[in-house]
Amino acid sequence: MTEVSVFGVLVIALFVLAIFIVSSIIKIVPQGHEYTVEKFGRYVRTLKPGISFLTPFVEGVGRRVNMMERVFDVPQQEVITKDNVVVKVDGIVFTQVIDAALAAYRVDNLDNAITQLSMTNLRTVVGSMDLDDVLSQRDSINSRLLNVIDHATSPWGVKVNRIEIKDLKPPHDITDSMARQMKAERERRALIIEADGEKQAAIARAEGQKQATVLEAEGQREAAFRTAEARERSAEAEAKATEMVSQAIARGDVNAINYFVAQKYVEAFGKFAESPNAKTLIVPADMSSVAGAVGGITELLRSVGDGSASRGQAKK
Repeated sequence: MTEVSVFGVLVIALFVLAIFIVSSIIKIVPQGHEYTVEKFGRYVRTLKPGISFLTPFVEGVGRRVNMMERVFDVPQQEVITKDNVVVKVDGIVFTQVIDAALAAYRVDNLDNAITQLSMTNLRTVVGSMDLDDVLSQRDSINSRLLNVIDHATSPWGVKVNRIEIKDLKPPHDITDSMARQMKAERERRALIIEADGEKQAAIARAEGQKQATVLEAEGQREAAFRTAEARERSAEAEAKATEMVSQAIARGDVNAINYFVAQKYVEAFGKFAESPNAKTLIVPADMSSVAGAVGGITELLRSVGDGSASRGQAKK
């Protein structure tokens, strides 16, 4: 029994040793990680994701490094701006290890180093700006922080992809003052817009009146031109009629004389009727006297014409 028990213990020990040797030789690296290999405490190489083999009792795994992108919170801190205003600010940093050996052996406690570096640079950048710039230029702050921190972490084998300010909290009195200032600014803009609208409306009205005046003047000018043209044509017609009547009288045409005298007679009565001062108009009862007068004038002109003709024959 004693020999059997000793043999069993020996078998178990050999089995455990074999498992230990196999586990020290075969290493499986998960995706997103890398392992550093040390030979007698000295870094020799880096194991990539997958299965790898080590020299037993000589090589061993040194550091297990996470190669995936990670997020670090920058704790909230009070920062004094350039114009002596205390603000509370915090942020987040997105980093990724690109060289496992540098991240493992260049800096101790990489996570704490990145956090402290971000806090100090955030305080420096915000402290160099006025409060108004800090509140309105977050993109500029993020860009400056990214450049500075990425440059500082490059020797550690770390790439800073993004850095963002999460929150900015000015004091309550500053917040109240900013709210009042914003309200006053909005009221001022509203007044400016209203005044500009009234100005544009006044300009539009003046322009409309100007165009109306121009059109009215053009209309009056056209009307005056038409009136003058009508008068000119009327005068030409009257002159032509007078000329024709004169020629008819010279020829001794009685009808032309009767027409001319009657026309003037009717026109005279028409003017009397249109006069605003004339309340009563007396018309001759015997209209035949008009015809008699016209006939007398006709006979007179005829006799004058005959006398002129006889004198002409005597001279011959």
